[in-house]
Amino acid sequence: MIKTVLGATAMALAITFAAGFAHAGPIGNACMKSDRKAANSAVCGCIQKVADASLRNSDQRRIAGFMVDPQKAQDVKMSKSDSDDAFWERYKVFGEQAELFCAR
Repeated sequence: MIKTVLGATAMALAITFAAGFAHAGPIGNACMKSDRKAANSAVCGCIQKVADASLRNSDQRRIAGFMVDPQKAQDVKMSKSDSDDAFWERYKVFGEQAELFCAR
């Protein structure tokens, strides 16, 4: 629990002090290309910054693929693979952090 709180606090500080809201990165770019109403530079840039602070590049590319093909996310979620389970846990934490820091 303490580790989670410290991690969230560190991420909040990193995001707060990061300059601008550039969305360059696989998740930010996929966000901007999505047809979601809430997709804009500020939101997509914030989500990308959370991804940069919490995910490795390979995870970011994989998650960006979910925006193009949501079935891929479902396939990973339902997978029995230990590596997919570990990825899904990282994905859930990322989603929670992105919602916490980027929701308006």
